[in-house]
Amino acid sequence: MSPVLDCRDADQLLPALRQARQAIGRGELIVMPTDTVYGVAADAFNASAVARLLAAKGRGRQSPPPVLVSGPDTMRALVAEVPEPVERLVERFWPGGLTIVLPAQPSLQWDLGETRGTVAVRMPDDAFALELLQETGPLAVSSANLTGKPAALEIDSAIEMLRDSISVYLDGGLVDTGVASTIIDATGLVGRDPRPVTVLRDGAVSHAALREVLGDLLEPDPVSPDESDDA
Repeated sequence: MSPVLDCRDADQLLPALRQARQAIGRGELIVMPTDTVYGVAADAFNASAVARLLAAKGRGRQSPPPVLVSGPDTMRALVAEVPEPVERLVERFWPGGLTIVLPAQPSLQWDLGETRGTVAVRMPDDAFALELLQETGPLAVSSANLTGKPAALEIDSAIEMLRDSISVYLDGGLVDTGVASTIIDATGLVGRDPRPVTVLRDGAVSHAALREVLGDLLEPDPVSPDESDDA
C-alpha cells in the first residue's frame, strides 16, 4: 500500500513535501489536494511520467493533462505569448479555478500528449499545492479518478480508484469547492487575426464572471433550450 500523509498535520507536512518531491523526481505519480478536486500529478517535463499518469486514469494521448504552476511568472515561461486580456484574467482569477489554454513555448522539451502546440495552465488556490509546486516546478495534473468516474473530493475515493499506481497520497481533507476548474481556449487572442475566447469546460468560474473581464472577446453566451428556435 502506498503511503498516505496528512498535509494538515504539522508533524507530517515536511515529510509529505519531501516524499512527494522525491516521488516526482523519480518520475512517479502522486495524488495531491487542490482547491477544486484532488489531482494525480507527474513531472510535466518527464514524458514517461506523463504517460504513466494517462495510463493510471485510463486516458489516451488525445486527452493531455493541464499543467499547474506556482504563479504567473512560471506560466509566462511555458507559453509563447500572454495577450493583455489573459493578463487581466490572471489578475482577476488566479490563484483559483480557471485553466487557460495558450500556445506553448516551442523551445520546451516536453510531451504532454496530443496538445497541437498548446498548453493548459492554472495556478491553484491551495497553500500546500503552491508550496509543492515551488519545490517541484510545473506539474502535469489531472483529476484523481478513473476516466468516466466522478473526481475525488477526498483521499479515500482517490485511493479506491487509483490504488498502487500512485507512489504517495497527500491527504488535505475534503476539498473546498468540489467544482472542477473552468477551462478556456485563449489561443485565438494570439496572432494577427484574433478570435473569441471559447469555454471548453464549465466550472468554478462562470460565463458572467469571464464576461466582466473579457467583454466581447468572449464567445457569445450559450443559448438556453427555451430561448432557441424550434427545428
